[in-house]
Amino acid sequence: MPYSIKSLSAHIFKNSMLETKILENKLLLLILPLLVLAPIIGLAEKTPEVLSTTPALTVTLTQAQQTILPLKISANGNIAAWQEAIIGSEASGLRLAQVLVNVGDIVKKGQLLATFSAESIEAELNQAKASLMEAEAQGREAINNADRARTLQNTGAMSNQQIDQYTTASDVAKARIEVAKANITTQQIRLKNTKIYAPDGGVISSRSATVGAVLGAGSELFKLIRQSRLEWRAEVVSADLTKIKAGMQANVIAADGSSFKGKVRMVSPTVDMQSRNTLIYVDLPANSTAKAGMFAKGEFILGQSSTLALPQQVLVLRDGFTYVFAVKNENGKNIAKQIKVQTGRRIGNLVEIISGITPKQQLVATGGAFLSDNDLVKIAPQVSVKK
Repeated sequence: MPYSIKSLSAHIFKNSMLETKILENKLLLLILPLLVLAPIIGLAEKTPEVLSTTPALTVTLTQAQQTILPLKISANGNIAAWQEAIIGSEASGLRLAQVLVNVGDIVKKGQLLATFSAESIEAELNQAKASLMEAEAQGREAINNADRARTLQNTGAMSNQQIDQYTTASDVAKARIEVAKANITTQQIRLKNTKIYAPDGGVISSRSATVGAVLGAGSELFKLIRQSRLEWRAEVVSADLTKIKAGMQANVIAADGSSFKGKVRMVSPTVDMQSRNTLIYVDLPANSTAKAGMFAKGEFILGQSSTLALPQQVLVLRDGFTYVFAVKNENGKNIAKQIKVQTGRRIGNLVEIISGITPKQQLVATGGAFLSDNDLVKIAPQVSVKK
């Protein structure tokens, strides 16, 4: 049955009122929780103000000081022999009869180290001497025949061809004598080579010689650290090359903890293509306890400079960075402000501060690790901080 305009309007009005009532109920449901939580939220907002009045820590203050620190370049490297001589055999096919030194022995230049069996060479030397005597006897006869032939040259008793034959035989005999003498010299050299002498003073670092072995020419017998000199081969980045000069002092610490002073002998003329590092050759003192092959670290002393420094305990390490806490007075309250700093050289308990603070800033001396940025702190009576 169709509605009249009046009844339709009344129906629409009734529906709109119903929807309005539903919306009011929903709004009431949303507002009630807020009204209940309002006191709690208000208390939460007031809580920080109450807590901020309580100091987080009682601290002592310190300041960065101008300090003279040495300028140094740190490096690592191996200790090696200055020069290592390889002592070998010049004799071939001879039996090693004696070995007179061992690893670690200190030897002098010209000292006898080993001997080879010389019986066969002595026999060959005697044979060469006998050959020389034979050649000399034959040579005398040939020379005399040539002299007699030359005296008959103008008489016509001998033809020129015969005279030339005697002269040639004389020259050949003289050559044979020289060959025999050279053979004797060769055998004498071989006999001399049966004895192995130290080419220089130093310490024996390796021995491969074994009594009874039959060795060929060129076989290695010993290794000798010449003059017992060692050097530290330090690896330095190429950016620091211009700062290091020959004659500069270096402090070296070996793997066993022993330390000694060295002197830069030379800087390598080349840079390694892979590591981009350069070797610095540092001569070590003769009385050092270092051994060839040891790893060592050290520092090259470049000079001294004045810089800001702080004790180690003032610094705080967080997330890979270094911070200090400066205390500032804000509205009568002492507030700790976290400041990022850049550090440099270290000597003992002191750390160089390159940037981040000024000498006049008041800094938390100890306990910074327990503070956060903007914490309220209480300042204790000033106590000097040990450096």
